[in-house]
Amino acid sequence: MAVYTAGHLRSIRVIVTGGGTGGHTYPALTTIRTLRARLAAAGTAPDILWVGVAHGLEAGVARQEGIPFTAITTGKLRRSPNLHEWGRNLADAFRVPLGIVQAVMVLVRARPDVVFSTGGYVCVPIGIAAWVTGTPLVMHEQTLTVGLANRVLARLADRVLLSHESSIAHLPARAKLRAVVTGNPIRPEILAGVRDRALAAYHLDPRLPLVYVTGGAQGAVQVNDLIADILPGLLPRCQVLHQCGDHSLDRMRQVAAALPEHLRSRYRVVDYVHGELPDVLSAADIVVARSGAGTVAELTALGKACVFIPLIPTGGDEQRRTARHLADAGASRMLAGSDASADRLYQEIMALLDRPERRRELADAARRHGRPQASTAVAGAIIDAADRYRS
Repeated sequence: MAVYTAGHLRSIRVIVTGGGTGGHTYPALTTIRTLRARLAAAGTAPDILWVGVAHGLEAGVARQEGIPFTAITTGKLRRSPNLHEWGRNLADAFRVPLGIVQAVMVLVRARPDVVFSTGGYVCVPIGIAAWVTGTPLVMHEQTLTVGLANRVLARLADRVLLSHESSIAHLPARAKLRAVVTGNPIRPEILAGVRDRALAAYHLDPRLPLVYVTGGAQGAVQVNDLIADILPGLLPRCQVLHQCGDHSLDRMRQVAAALPEHLRSRYRVVDYVHGELPDVLSAADIVVARSGAGTVAELTALGKACVFIPLIPTGGDEQRRTARHLADAGASRMLAGSDASADRLYQEIMALLDRPERRRELADAARRHGRPQASTAVAGAIIDAADRYRS
């Protein structure tokens, strides 16, 4: 990215839109933070407005971060065949035009230099409004396959930012010419973990390999069940830190209490890993996880040996596609469908424990797929688009 002076970037105005899920919301937030940091280094600051739905995750995140927020009305296309979902689709069809009108009014009032979209159905009205008003639109896709909203917006966007090289094949033909592979923005603190802090925080043994198990912020019952079945066989060879989610915490504590006394200290179960996550990831020798876009971006940027158990189904089955893409490249192991059994998970983990060189091979291949500087690249694309618009 070019070096910009404070005068050159004075009063850059950005509308950010994206939300509904953490996969859309947190890359937007990370980009906002990076954009602020880059412009602060030039002696200026962006004027940012986040546009989303009133009760979406993005509204709460914007409020917590002190980011100005405006809500609009919009609708969602549900691809379920049942009558109830079709009825909701029909009702939402009338909301979309209203959302577009509201979005146009927001852009006319705010007069942004650029609109940045990270996906989700709330982005469609703002993206269309950007096209109507002649405002540059920079969109970002987190998943390997391109979501429905972003397939629509890719036809209108000035720049299409992608997390994966193979995503280009999923774009409309003309949009491919405007595509740039940046990676998926991750929080910079994820890259700054300290192993010893994690060991101290969770009373872990520095002499034992650490297997970190996570099903995401809410946990994953499937992952928890598999781990519960294989703990007695795993713990003689390693220690396990298990982020199981609030719903399963009591049950997993019962599982821990039932372990042989000499193994109990090797199993730590928590509902959620808070600010210690960077340290935990730094300490982990093997990670067992879902394969959501954000999780994969973080683990590949760090270069971790992973066993992915994708959530199936998800929209477009993107978790399985992402896990398969990495597994085929030798950058992870994957258990899905009938393969996601306790026996197979035990075999996969034990094979990695028995062969440290295989762990290193997986970690090195994962690192080659990681893009730790993605947030800087995305912020640079936003600045470039605003600069072209103002010049």
